[in-house]
Amino acid sequence: MSERLVVIGGDAAGMSAASQARRRRPADDLAIVAFERGQHASYSACGIPYLVAGDVDDVDALIARRPEEFRERQQIDLRLGSEVLAIDTDRREVVVRDAAREYREPFDQLVIATGGTPARPEVPGAVLAGIHGVQTLDDGIRILGYLERHAPRHAVVVGGGYIGLEMAEAMLRHGLDVTLVDAAEQPMRTLDPDMGALVALALEREGVRLRLGERLTGFAGSGGRVTAVHTTAGEIPADIVILGLGTRPNSGLAAAAGIDVGSTGGIRVDRRMRTSVAGVWAGGDCVETLHLVSQRPVAVALGTHANKQGRAIGINIGGGYATFPGVVGTAVSKLCSHEVARTGLTTAEAEAAGFSTFSVVTESTTRAGYFPGARTIKTKIIAERTTGRFLGGQIVGQEGAAKRIDALAVALWHGMTVEEMTALDLSYAPPFAPVWDPILIAARKAAEKLAGD
Repeated sequence: MSERLVVIGGDAAGMSAASQARRRRPADDLAIVAFERGQHASYSACGIPYLVAGDVDDVDALIARRPEEFRERQQIDLRLGSEVLAIDTDRREVVVRDAAREYREPFDQLVIATGGTPARPEVPGAVLAGIHGVQTLDDGIRILGYLERHAPRHAVVVGGGYIGLEMAEAMLRHGLDVTLVDAAEQPMRTLDPDMGALVALALEREGVRLRLGERLTGFAGSGGRVTAVHTTAGEIPADIVILGLGTRPNSGLAAAAGIDVGSTGGIRVDRRMRTSVAGVWAGGDCVETLHLVSQRPVAVALGTHANKQGRAIGINIGGGYATFPGVVGTAVSKLCSHEVARTGLTTAEAEAAGFSTFSVVTESTTRAGYFPGARTIKTKIIAERTTGRFLGGQIVGQEGAAKRIDALAVALWHGMTVEEMTALDLSYAPPFAPVWDPILIAARKAAEKLAGD
């Protein structure tokens, strides 16, 4: 007798799980039904700012696979516009609502891939037209439509994280006057303050007005549309507002069903992505995972992790064995010509985890200094004072800077010391790097500082 797999969430983790399970089990052995409350599935959410900016000129380019492809090629019944309202783990059913009805769908195994919930400010005027979150492909389409219909002149971006930076660039690309508001004293709070200051300088150089250390207090409007943003320091004209306040795990369905939720707000899972209820799996932005450096639970909303977690779930449901061991916190972003990257722990995070730390910052170039197109890159390395163990790295620079974080991420993954990192066999040719790559320069300086101490 065949089993029935129900998937809640039609994007990275959910559809990766469904696809991997189908590869290992045919339709007569495993029936698969996936529910997605939006109108698009299996798309690149990370590509939305670049769609808005115009780097991607076709919405369809962000869609990896269409519903009919899942149905016809993989026999996965993907249902758009279908929201799961509740999970009944005793009866092994989910309650679903679509445009026509509310009904129950049985399952033998269940994958929860409900993603993240964007932070929305609870302030006066928050429901005015022209205030946009950036989470789904539908959000990106709405922003493009609003820009076309209303031709705004003044954009305010609330929040200075990855989405804030990327959407600030998108608004600049549309020729808007852009102001970025953040309650913190620096943008990119995932960096140390000294590196965050470099990001602030880059924002200003690109033409973004910064209003740092200001808390959002409300919005003003006229005719139902936003006209201004109110902060603790005054009023800012705004014809369009982009919210980049981050997300939290969308774990409410799981919690209501009695499935364990961790201290981060994410669903607790083991290394195989199993929840506390047998036959129920979870992956993506709705779960918490282990930070491999701090050894603490974290909730990290990234498509890279969601796809890997979904793959592990599908392999396990398909009869194989796969795990997701955890994360080291690697991320990159850009603002026009400037690139930002980080991996591991910040100084504050490392100290909170009980490490005694030291750090170094070095300045180099992305290519040989004499080669055309060489750009400045600043690299920070954070290490444990007693052992020299590498704990985290941050990079701010221009073209060719950010992807160097991958070398640091691999070093971090394997628990290397800064002394060991000085011997890394990194590539060299003048168009790509100086003879001493910026990563090696930073590692060498850290090793020398450790030896001198």
